Amino acid sequence: MNILSIQSWVAYGHVGNASAVFPMQRLGHEVWAVNTVQFSNHTGYGAWKGQVFSGEAIREVVDGVEDRGVLPSCDGVLSGYMGDASIGEAILDAVARVKAANPNALYCCDPVMGDVGRGMFVRPGIPEFMRDRAVRQADIITPNHFELEFLSGQDAKDSASLARALDAVHKLGPRVIVVTSLHLNDTPDGMLDLMVSDGDVHYRVRTLLLPVSVNGAGDAIAALFFVHYLETKSAAEALSRAASSVYGLLKRTAEAGSREIVSVAAQDEFVSPTTRFEAEKI
Repeated sequence: MNILSIQSWVAYGHVGNASAVFPMQRLGHEVWAVNTVQFSNHTGYGAWKGQVFSGEAIREVVDGVEDRGVLPSCDGVLSGYMGDASIGEAILDAVARVKAANPNALYCCDPVMGDVGRGMFVRPGIPEFMRDRAVRQADIITPNHFELEFLSGQDAKDSASLARALDAVHKLGPRVIVVTSLHLNDTPDGMLDLMVSDGDVHYRVRTLLLPVSVNGAGDAIAALFFVHYLETKSAAEALSRAASSVYGLLKRTAEAGSREIVSVAAQDEFVSPTTRFEAEKI
């Protein structure tokens, strides 16, 4: 498959395209990476060097790809962190071009905005852009628990309120919703849930909460789920494969005591996860 991935890039470490591209390539897919920023490292370190590219610069790169006549062979567009609304508009323009060339192509949006305990960490206006523009154009979205609550406009603390929140977000447009870092009132201590909603059907994978705090794992989950879903057309199977791979990746990262996810050292987890987690219908 051919995936157009429009995300940030860091020279050191693994976030954005530096986290998402390699797992998809390791699974045998071609990735056309368009970088929205080029930084020395992710901003979680508190200091970095580099620059943010303009929306116009992103459009220009997509123009060049389109000039090659290859958009009809593009199977999907993947996007993540958006530095400002102009970048977001350039991404949605790319999505429109790809879908015009290939009506079967899908758009997967990772609506990066914030997290539990941190609140919103993107520029003002980005959360509203995600909710009112990007999510409505997406076929698949991969919010975390905090982002799902923002998009739905309501709390999701137990199974019933989670179902209502998912229903509210489905009404915005996306037909598949993957919720990461999900911890409900009935989630056992020391465990973490991932869930996918494919309309009225919900599936869950529950794993141990590993002793690791890193950036970029969500970018890897979004990429892995997307390519597995494109390949299998099964939300449950895609969730199972993605969750199993990322659990193996994080376990290897914890064992290494690394500040960055060890994507290269743990690359076999993308192809043949050490531990297989089955998605449970709930």
